Amino acid sequence: MSLYLDHLATLQQQAERALARCGYDALVIAAGIEKYAFLDDRPYLFQPNPHFKHWLPLTSHPHSWIAVRPGHRPRVVYYQPRDYWHVPPEAPSGEWVAAVELVVIREPEQAAAALADVVTPHTAILGEADATLPGLVPNNPEQLLNLLHWARGMKTPYELAQMRAAQRRAVPGHLAARAAFLEGESEAGIHRAYLRATGHTDRDLPYTNIIGLNEHAAVLHYQYQDERAPAEARSFLIDAGAQVNGYASDITRTWVADGHDEFAALIAAMEREQLALVDEVREGVDYRDIHLSTHRRVARVLREAGLVRMSDEAMVAEGVTKPFFPHGIGHLLGLQVHDVGGFMAGEEGGVADKPEGHRYLRLTRPLQAGMVVTIEPGLYFIPMLLDELRATPQAAQVDWAAVERLSRYGGIRIEDDVACRAGGEAPENLTRDAFAAHAG
Repeated sequence: MSLYLDHLATLQQQAERALARCGYDALVIAAGIEKYAFLDDRPYLFQPNPHFKHWLPLTSHPHSWIAVRPGHRPRVVYYQPRDYWHVPPEAPSGEWVAAVELVVIREPEQAAAALADVVTPHTAILGEADATLPGLVPNNPEQLLNLLHWARGMKTPYELAQMRAAQRRAVPGHLAARAAFLEGESEAGIHRAYLRATGHTDRDLPYTNIIGLNEHAAVLHYQYQDERAPAEARSFLIDAGAQVNGYASDITRTWVADGHDEFAALIAAMEREQLALVDEVREGVDYRDIHLSTHRRVARVLREAGLVRMSDEAMVAEGVTKPFFPHGIGHLLGLQVHDVGGFMAGEEGGVADKPEGHRYLRLTRPLQAGMVVTIEPGLYFIPMLLDELRATPQAAQVDWAAVERLSRYGGIRIEDDVACRAGGEAPENLTRDAFAAHAG
């Protein structure tokens, strides 16, 4: 049996167990609808319901549906309009077609009739409110969603294969972006180089690329791409991914131009600590502990670089690392860049709290085999946060002259996507493996 068919069988088993536990007899999932700008006829970029693309490698198919019933093959209602204004979806093709009961519709409203024999008062319907049709009204049962979201944290072999492919697609883009930076390109020019190398367009990306030169690297989610190249391109931070069959990669690298040795040494120190943090991704480890470990490691970098004259322990205890590393160490990754279920206390729901004072952490669960997480420590020179640090008693222990010198580089983030393995085995670094394979 193929990886995809195994994956489909796993989803069927998970759905049947969840339906039985929650008292439902069927599960219907809406792909979603195309949405339009207010008072305009321009559609927004379509984003499929992640529950839909969990079952099917279909990411550009609004108004489609899937129905899951115990003991039956999934029924796929495939919307393929007759349209000469736009390119409609191609005729259904691929491995999934033979594994499902396929119904092709030409109008969105026809989905109601195609699913009329499935929908009962005991049907769970997943989707946004605007996906409603007569007899198809999403109810999104919380208990059922909790069970599905918890299970989705552990990836099947098929999903891991798609995520490895998404890494391999992103790596040429990162290398092309670095080359463009070293050639003096603008942020917009670097972005275009990334797209060419990955074979993506902007609409294909799993998230908007972060392309920051110099001080822009200090803006965590820098949202612009300047068309003008700076007079001197000193440093470059790129946070960019790729997508394969609905699965994302999420990779960050920081580069520096020749002749900027102080900042280059800081990048090397962060690289050392990032790889050590990757090695902490082990089954049973509380992800919150990896986040707290990151603050200790950032403290060591600050101390060794002479930026802060305090012990590592004191820096962490007194909050001195937070202005330099103000975000979480990472998150779950998969069908969504920030995949669901990161705060769940268990499969029935509940909340696993973030460590006190660390509100931006996106994952608080113990790691389980099959999870894919990002490990993305950072060290930044963010003016507003540094101003707050200046107002504290600990400010006297900071080498502000060095901070001022380094602020013109913005900051550092290094991010790999890492799969947790069973039995304490060392993790699989999807990102480094893809870079190594490309180099080989």
